[in-house]
Amino acid sequence: MNQMPIIKTERLILRPFNLSDENEVQRLAGNIVIAEMTLNIPYPYKDGIAGEWIKTHKEKYEEGKMLNLAITDRTDNYLIGAIGLSIKKEYDIGELGYWIGKPYWNKGYCTEAAEAILDYGFKKMHLNRIYATYLKKNPASGKVMKKIGMKKEGILRQHVKKWGEYEDLVYYGLLKSEFIR
Repeated sequence: MNQMPIIKTERLILRPFNLSDENEVQRLAGNIVIAEMTLNIPYPYKDGIAGEWIKTHKEKYEEGKMLNLAITDRTDNYLIGAIGLSIKKEYDIGELGYWIGKPYWNKGYCTEAAEAILDYGFKKMHLNRIYATYLKKNPASGKVMKKIGMKKEGILRQHVKKWGEYEDLVYYGLLKSEFIR
């Protein structure tokens, strides 16, 4: 893995983050609703967190551990959210993760970006399995997983603790042999 990919879809460009994205990442990801519905996004989203996160992307990609891309509008290049794969190369699996800024919810952007990442993960990264999880209280994320062809594999009850509360994690997965694009 050398250079991070740029993936184009009908309406989107998935591209590497730049430090110039830092303020917009902080604005979008810093919304309490985004933090509440995801496992790893902090609230409050303090100054500097976005830049530090962006600085890790190139090295993690080169190590074959992770691919993080900005979801941007294909025409006007504004930031919509983030999408990525955490890779376990020894098993040829990747974990799909994403977030979409609240102003861009319910427009199909997440589904479009996730389909493109599945395609890249299976065809270019040669993964055998891609899975994803969501907090049970965020069924919209599960709808995206269903739309892209992932299959529900189970629920891990009270598997994580978020803001002092135990939360269920819902697991979805897809095998390369099941992926038709």
